[in-house]
Amino acid sequence: MTNKSHEADVAFIKALAELLRDNDLTELQVKREYGEEDSLNVRVSRQTAIAAPVQVAVPAAAAAPAPVAAAAAPAAAPAPAAAAATDDPASHPGAVTSPMVGTVYLAPEPGAAAFISIGQQVSEGDTLLIVEAMKTMNHIPAPKSGTVKRILVEDGAAVEFGTPLAIIE
Repeated sequence: MTNKSHEADVAFIKALAELLRDNDLTELQVKREYGEEDSLNVRVSRQTAIAAPVQVAVPAAAAAPAPVAAAAAPAAAPAPAAAAATDDPASHPGAVTSPMVGTVYLAPEPGAAAFISIGQQVSEGDTLLIVEAMKTMNHIPAPKSGTVKRILVEDGAAVEFGTPLAIIE
């Protein structure tokens, strides 16, 4: 490989990284063929923890119109603010979030009963679900005792770090 093709490959990889950033992607994989026995495989990825501040910023932006509503109708202002807080499950005080990237399972094995159901009472430390990461089954415990109000994920769904899984009140 000549220095000229090396520089072209570096420029190509930089362009892929910009594409990743500009389109808010988490991963991009490309195979570039140069001939029968010469190719370049590139996989560019970034950590998804960067998305967490975006989720935090969204409720702040949604709360911005509330003062305008408060000026128009002071008695109605607390209701929209409370509705905005409950619309985003990640900001709910009873939200249980994923501690890792992986696949979520609601039952201990296929065909078995789910760990939790809506309306069920749970105690602190009870297993709510499992997140599989790198072939390891990680039991996600209830952070507090309470009632399961919502289950926010489906069995077998992919989750990222910080994804709200369930709400316990």
